This record gives sequence, C-alpha cells and structure tokens, in this order.
Amino acid sequence: MNEIHVNTPDRIQILTTMSAAYLPHLQVLLTSIRINQPGEKFDIRLMHSGIHDDDLEPVIRQCSIFGYGFHPVLIDASAFTDAPVSKQYPKEMYYRLLAPFFMPDDLHRILYLDPDILVINPLRPLWETDMKGNLFAGAAHTGKTELANNINQLRLGTNHPYFNSGVLLMDLDRGRKEISADIIFDYTRKHAKELLLPDQDVLNAMYGARILEIDDSIWNYDARNYNNYLLRTMGKCDMNWVMANTVILHFCGKSKPWQKGYIHRFGILYKHYSQLTRQIKNAPVS
Repeated sequence: MNEIHVNTPDRIQILTTMSAAYLPHLQVLLTSIRINQPGEKFDIRLMHSGIHDDDLEPVIRQCSIFGYGFHPVLIDASAFTDAPVSKQYPKEMYYRLLAPFFMPDDLHRILYLDPDILVINPLRPLWETDMKGNLFAGAAHTGKTELANNINQLRLGTNHPYFNSGVLLMDLDRGRKEISADIIFDYTRKHAKELLLPDQDVLNAMYGARILEIDDSIWNYDARNYNNYLLRTMGKCDMNWVMANTVILHFCGKSKPWQKGYIHRFGILYKHYSQLTRQIKNAPVS
C-alpha cells in the first residue's frame, strides 16, 4: 500500500517535497501537527521524484494511526525535460511553484510546509486566511534590520519583502491560471548567475508581488533568531509568548536540530517531538 484515501470535507491539505533522507523529519512534523490539534483532520501530499514504497511505509503507518489521508505524488522526469537542471538547480526546486499542475483539479488551496518544521499551535486560522486574490500567502524573515531584505530587493530588482518559501499557502485555482512552467524555466536560464537560493529567488522575483504577507513570528518563526524576535518586539516575544502564539517553528539554515552540536534554543523542543515520534511508531494502527 502506498496511499491512504480519506474523503471528509474541510480537511486541511498539506503539501511537502523531499528526498527519502528527510522522511524521518516529516514524521516529526506530523507528530507535532497531531499533538497540537488532535481534533483536526489532514491530507498529506508528498511530491517526490522516486522515493521507494518501502521507505514510505513508516509515514503511511503514522498517517493511518492519526487518521490522515496520505497521497504520494511521483513526479515524472519528463515533466521537466525543458527545465534548466543542474546540481545547483535540481528539478525538485520547481515542485512547489508548479504544484497546482500536479494536484487534483478539485483541490482549491494547499499549505506547503518544508519538512524541517514543528507545528506547535493550530493551523486552522492560517488555512482559512483570506488571500485577497493573491497566489500565495507567505512570511518574510527580516532579522534585526532591513539590510538583508534591501540587498535581496536590489539583487532581484523587486520592491517587496523577501519571502521565505518554506511556508506557503497556495491558491491552486489562481496558480493554474497565472503560473507558467515555460516562463519559470526561461527566467531561470536568463538569471542563473543572480540566483543564490534558486527556488526562493525565483518565487520572489516572479511572484513576490502576488504574495500576501503574513506575520513570521506566528506563521514562519525562524528558530535560529529568538534574540532577534525578542529585540524587535521589545521583549514581547519571549519564550512564553512563542509557546502560546507561534504556530510554525521553522529550523532554517544548514544547521538542523537533529544534527549533533545544534546550538539554538528550540533544539530541545525538536528532540522532544522526535522522542514522541519514536513512541508513536510502536502504537497500534486503528
């Protein structure tokens, strides 16, 4: 078995994409989702380029325990025959932008989450956000100053905040009408030398003006930057505030909380959810 179908209205639709190596971290994300909104139902859609069925089995079992739908979406390589692809630009970088064309036609919105995330409060308010006609809703990480934001605007020729692509609420209907694979591929070819974070840069350069900005301290909290958030809010966003109000903790950057020597404040919280995930693996399937 490599898919779980559950047909119930008003389920929150989650999209992610990864290699097989990140599947254990997807399981930790799913555990955090379940524990912090136990009455909510989800469908999990995983876009991938060839994860073996055996590797998917632990995720399938976990979704079955939780009562979540699970839908792996194998992407045929032929879909990216015309895409500029290299070590720096793997075909997977296009998956989230082109997701509208790989999702069922009767699916109207979806919430993309990177797998290096914990969800520590309910997602429903984000899911029900009025997107005001935009293609996406996303958050910008500005840090202590606007310097990084200004540099990215200058580099990409934009005048909007630089949005993080790890959490994106997507209007799939508008995406099917307004997003073009050929135009994305053409832009990537023409601007290859300017793209430092290719998928995120393409999102910002091409569609940044069509992104509804949401509060990063709630919906895409950069787990490296506790002190920055504390300073920005004059002490308001302390640990108690984060645990009560932040919904999405995002472990951005190369250093990850499952790696030895992780130094940032929320690493111990991630280890807690990792331990809970190990316990759930031994639970009976209902």
